[in-house]
Amino acid sequence: QVQLVESGGGLVQAGGSLRLSCVASGSIFSVNAMGWYRQAPGKQRELVADITSHGISNYADSVKGRFTISRDNAKNTVYLQMNSLKPQDTAVYYCNAAVWPEDGGLLEVWGQGTLVTVSS
Repeated sequence: QVQLVESGGGLVQAGGSLRLSCVASGSIFSVNAMGWYRQAPGKQRELVADITSHGISNYADSVKGRFTISRDNAKNTVYLQMNSLKPQDTAVYYCNAAVWPEDGGLLEVWGQGTLVTVSS
């Protein structure tokens, strides 16, 4: 079984920074694309950033220039460095990954989420 666990959320003032981490664990053969999504109250879940296994990244327009996604393939971990945070970044942030488990076919796995609150 494969699980994703996020960490690093919290309360920060506008203009501040946070770094989120997400670790994939379990019986994993390999991890393909990984990404971060967020969901604010009353809004749909939206893509924040994703990254391929070779390091090609993609960002939502709203976070370009402020957020950086990275990964450590040896640790099956993806990070989201968030700088110049704004109140509108407040949301629950979810990690997502496409994973090849050792005992089955490709799975899309979600973490439970970590809350980021940016005060004004």
